[in-house]
Amino acid sequence: MSKNKNTITQTFPVLGMSCAACASGAENIVKQTQGIVSASVNFATGNLTVEYFPSATSIAEIKKAVQKGGYDLLIQNEEEQQQTLEALHEEKLKKLKFKSFWAIILSLPVVIIGMFFMDMPYGNEISWLFATPVLFWLGKDFFVNAWKQAQHRTANMDTLVTLSTGIAYLFSVVMMIFAEHLHKIGIHPHVYFEAASVIIAFILLGRYLEEKAKGNTSTAIKKLMGLQPKTVVVLHENTEKITPIEAVNTGDIILVKPGEKIAVDGIVTQGNSFVDESMLSGEPVPVQKKEGEKVYAGTINQKGSFQFQAVKVGKETLLAHIIKTVQDAQGSKAPVQKLADKIAAVFVPTVLSIAVLTFVLWVVLGAENQWVQGLISAVTVLIIACPCALGLATPTAIMVGVGKGAENGILIKDAESLETANKINAVILDKTGTITQGKPEVTDVLWLNNDSSAESILLSMEKQSEHPLAEAVALRLHSVTTVEISDFESITGKGAKAIFNDKMYFVGNQKLLLENHINIDAKLLEKAKEWAHQAQTVIWFADSEKALSVLAISDKIKENSVQAIQELQQMGIELYMLTGDNEATAKAIAQQTGIEHYQAEVLPQDKADFVKKLQSQGKVVAMVGDGINDSTALATADVSVAMGKGSDIAMDVAKMTLISSDLTKIPQAIRLSKHTVAAVRQNLFWAFIYNLIGIPIAAGVLYPINGFLLNPMLAGAAMALSSVSVVGNSLRLKKSKL
Repeated sequence: MSKNKNTITQTFPVLGMSCAACASGAENIVKQTQGIVSASVNFATGNLTVEYFPSATSIAEIKKAVQKGGYDLLIQNEEEQQQTLEALHEEKLKKLKFKSFWAIILSLPVVIIGMFFMDMPYGNEISWLFATPVLFWLGKDFFVNAWKQAQHRTANMDTLVTLSTGIAYLFSVVMMIFAEHLHKIGIHPHVYFEAASVIIAFILLGRYLEEKAKGNTSTAIKKLMGLQPKTVVVLHENTEKITPIEAVNTGDIILVKPGEKIAVDGIVTQGNSFVDESMLSGEPVPVQKKEGEKVYAGTINQKGSFQFQAVKVGKETLLAHIIKTVQDAQGSKAPVQKLADKIAAVFVPTVLSIAVLTFVLWVVLGAENQWVQGLISAVTVLIIACPCALGLATPTAIMVGVGKGAENGILIKDAESLETANKINAVILDKTGTITQGKPEVTDVLWLNNDSSAESILLSMEKQSEHPLAEAVALRLHSVTTVEISDFESITGKGAKAIFNDKMYFVGNQKLLLENHINIDAKLLEKAKEWAHQAQTVIWFADSEKALSVLAISDKIKENSVQAIQELQQMGIELYMLTGDNEATAKAIAQQTGIEHYQAEVLPQDKADFVKKLQSQGKVVAMVGDGINDSTALATADVSVAMGKGSDIAMDVAKMTLISSDLTKIPQAIRLSKHTVAAVRQNLFWAFIYNLIGIPIAAGVLYPINGFLLNPMLAGAAMALSSVSVVGNSLRLKKSKL
């Protein structure tokens, strides 16, 4: 979704990238295209997210720009795109497996000759014979991609591989051809065919393992997509018709049999059953569904059969929304990634400079065979350097973390909120629908002088109100006939007023009555205080002169709210409850749940102001709410969390959504953030350390101290394993306990 109404934001897979430097190069190419507002390429997901002005450019123009840079964009609809990507991924894995296998097979005799039979007759020629197909057949893509980059005056990982293996190969060919002449002048013509071929073999194997591991990071998306059935049974004039899911329309009546997956969101119209909603909510216990209950796409019907009316289809379903959100979040960049991106952008040119410097220093300062040793050390520098580990460090951990959250009913919208949740030290909780069930019921009503003749006016006013408490009152008075009222006006945080027969009536809290100088009978007031002390919400109904009635509304505390609050307090997090309810009810709920800090009779804007107040004290604030009245505070907070059963606006604004509306998911989300951030830091640490230690050793920094020079083959193995180890460390998140 675009921030600017005049722009469009879209995501497309980028084809042809081989390392983090490629992602940085592709990103810069798009950024420089006319009409682009922002562009971001994620190497781990292989996606470009671009915001652009359609009046100034088009996807076709962006695609052309990317192609000029040596890459390509996959432009298809979502379903075709997914199928194409899966096919490309499988094809790539198959090719890499084939190339890795044969590169290793062909390199073995070269290694054996180079290590143990260096002086055997025709040994160099046999090594050359086996090494050549490894480089120019199995490793052809490295050279082709490097040439494409060179044509555009850029460099990437393929450039390093091509230069290192190409130089080693050409050097060895020269040594082999002029071996006899070199012997005459006292130089031993040592060849490095084994290094060139083994490096290609190791890097191909590393890329195969890396590609396979990267595929595992997106299993959460694949699981969610697998929840969507291909066909459904639509009832039309009492006849069953098997219909493709794409052809289902809003209003269709769908039959669901035992064991079947529910295809779209809807409302049960006939029958009842228990439905497994675990993949959406993370809750293992099946939920009973009766007439009038909501059902969601992707959930599984258990024993009974029922019919439901389709309410949301296609991209509008909750499951489709979850899949899109998870995809966007996995493709987004965490703030910590910015440093890695900057380094990756200059990494290859820096390594090339270090390799040249290494060669020069060896020639100037080296002793015997300084030209040969300088060349081999420069080649080793080119081989061991790995920007891929840096590029994969953050996004792979984010992908797994977001997927882990989705599997546990925690829907995370972007990488930034997942990273920030780790720092939360203050949590603000709304009361109704957050701590409590959000299903208020009228438990008691007291009318002045037992005169309930104005019930129809009260019902008519509450039917026009959008407040959840109004719904509870309307449900209590459902048998009463409504009347025609006029000038209805909702008063934020207080209630509402309307006119009937030229007389003003009010419904809301006590503050509304006091502000309008309405007289309150002592008996009504005493009863109201009694109910408030019992943690019940009190609603007043009055005309312009006196209070006519007082109603008690109860909203039960959720089963897991107390446990969640205790867990958060044990984590050292300060808790605050803000509610528009009266002081006595707020105090009672706070005491029952163990919350020390609370504020009652709070207006929506006051909630946002309270968030800012805590932020000004240096606190990292999470706001948890479910209603329209919480949306401003949610937008203001550092991390915003919405209840999945709350309003659409709250879920749109929030950066995290708890699908089951279970508060214990908040400490789980914080623990997930801590595990993910720890994995990111570990990945970045090892990626930096690997290069900081590996490159100087490859250059020969230890040679003056202990005579150690790194074998180019070992450098190739280390480079290949560095990326795999980073992805493997990220995958450990899947097993972490929340």
